[in-house]
Amino acid sequence: MKTHPLPLDLRRVKVYPLEQRLSESRLDDILLAPAGPPPELSPARSAAVDRCVTDIRQARARDATVMLLYGAHLIKNGGAQILGELMARDWITHLGTNGAGTIHDWEFSYLGRSTESVKKNVATGSFGTWDETGRCLQLALMAGALEGRGYGGSLGKFIIDDGVTLPTAAELTAALRAEPAHPLAPARAELLQAITVHQLPTGRIQVVHPWKHASVLGNAHRLGVPFTVHPGIGYDIIANHPMFNGAVIGRGADTDFRLFGTAVEGLDGGVVLSVGSAIMAPQVFEKSISCVNNLRLQAGRRIVHDHSIHVVDIQEGGNWDWSQGEPPKDNPAYYLRFCKSFSRMGGVMHYVECDNAAFLHNLWHRLQTPPP
Repeated sequence: MKTHPLPLDLRRVKVYPLEQRLSESRLDDILLAPAGPPPELSPARSAAVDRCVTDIRQARARDATVMLLYGAHLIKNGGAQILGELMARDWITHLGTNGAGTIHDWEFSYLGRSTESVKKNVATGSFGTWDETGRCLQLALMAGALEGRGYGGSLGKFIIDDGVTLPTAAELTAALRAEPAHPLAPARAELLQAITVHQLPTGRIQVVHPWKHASVLGNAHRLGVPFTVHPGIGYDIIANHPMFNGAVIGRGADTDFRLFGTAVEGLDGGVVLSVGSAIMAPQVFEKSISCVNNLRLQAGRRIVHDHSIHVVDIQEGGNWDWSQGEPPKDNPAYYLRFCKSFSRMGGVMHYVECDNAAFLHNLWHRLQTPPP
């Protein structure tokens, strides 16, 4: 009889100081100044920005949700402070990204550098094995879970607070014994295990973030804007660390998926912006809006309606006019998930092929100009 193979023991993974990594991107080199002149756009792309500006203005006038869902390249392309301004001026009411979006955001805010050579570092077994990145994100999520925070809220608070304060092992043990069925019991148990196995210090753990001014996560926490994160287990470099715990990641993502649904609930007459997110944004949104519609129908309410969806990516969109509906299955455009899924979500979907940072930079500038 064959025996079942044992899972890889990640506790044996050798990690290295983040400072030693050859990072390919420096925040000071890429960061876009919102007040600076945005890139010129073609007439078609310019019209797409204007249409989005009109929809956002109308949505905020009726206090409807404006969601901005983005992929990691928006951070790598220097768009962080543009997002900060959009939040500060109340144009954006909810932000969402994937795990990579948070990793680059955190590394930039902590070290001022991010990004590594995947090809070179996989060959040496060093890809993703950076101690501070894996350790600090796990610490942030474990500490935040004790307060009922999700992934985004926990990491944003960690950045703004420059670290966390952990309870002692004795305090966690006493809480588990006194309230073993408490909703926070799993989070307490995960932190207790991490403190014990990885010999974590308790009390105040200081982690200074000198570039926190350019952190989307940090600014969202500071401004009180909900920020949700939708990672995959094993998708991100934080999995390559001895402290990695999928239950901790999953708990944060669980909370954030529910919080995402709260934003969708307020979407009547609102706006969804999906910028450079080919998979996460459409996949999470379609499940969430289905849940919201399910709950509304049970309560005798109308499903989410009158919303607009603006999808921005650098791919051609299959040379298909999505305003005419879905292409047939024998058309390659049918398999563009970021267009097809959003075209099925009710409301009106617009697609524009455009650089993500250029689109948002132009959007920000035009939102500052009073309408005629």
